[in-house]
Amino acid sequence: MPTDTPAPPRPKGKSKSRKAYWTKQFYIWHWVSSAICLVAMILFAITGITLNHAGQIKATPSISENTVELPPGLLEQIRYQDGETLDQKKALPRELRLWIDQELDVAVGGRAYEWSDVDIYLDLPRPGGDAWMSIDRETGEIVYEKTTRGFIAYLNDLHKGRNTGAAWVLYMDIFSVACVIFCLTGLALLWVHAKRRPSTWPIVAAGFLIPFIVIAIFVH
Repeated sequence: MPTDTPAPPRPKGKSKSRKAYWTKQFYIWHWVSSAICLVAMILFAITGITLNHAGQIKATPSISENTVELPPGLLEQIRYQDGETLDQKKALPRELRLWIDQELDVAVGGRAYEWSDVDIYLDLPRPGGDAWMSIDRETGEIVYEKTTRGFIAYLNDLHKGRNTGAAWVLYMDIFSVACVIFCLTGLALLWVHAKRRPSTWPIVAAGFLIPFIVIAIFVH
């Protein structure tokens, strides 16, 4: 009489080792991305609150003005010449940029500024304030005015990437990628431990739905 042959056992060891491998990878990527995000995420969370309540946070702008004279040698490099093309934008001579940096502690950089027959106008926007500089092409007088709106305004502009330069924008891109990795690996770890934590998916679903509910009902 034929007897039933028992089915071969499933290779549980392989599936367990694969799960253990990916769980370990999720943990590694999660803590590495959290380390990269930590300081910037706190900064962005705080400035998210300050931006939401910008109208309630009072700031008194502080305005300072400096006036200096160019030495004759540098003045000759920028003096208006007959037949020169007007209303154009071009960079300042390197020697003049270095002199301004030393005398006024202002890095004007190599970007193009507005040249007219009368003066050179430099718009110098900055986080948390503003600034401008005018260089008289006849007398060599330089007027530099700087406006600051306080530390909170500075942090808010960092949050928005306003007038922060290419290096900060690149950092924000790296930070954003790290945040995505942090969130996705966190979701993966929730999936790994969901069987032992029955409230996992209801909480995840609530976190997903609440923003859409608020937008649909309260944001118009």
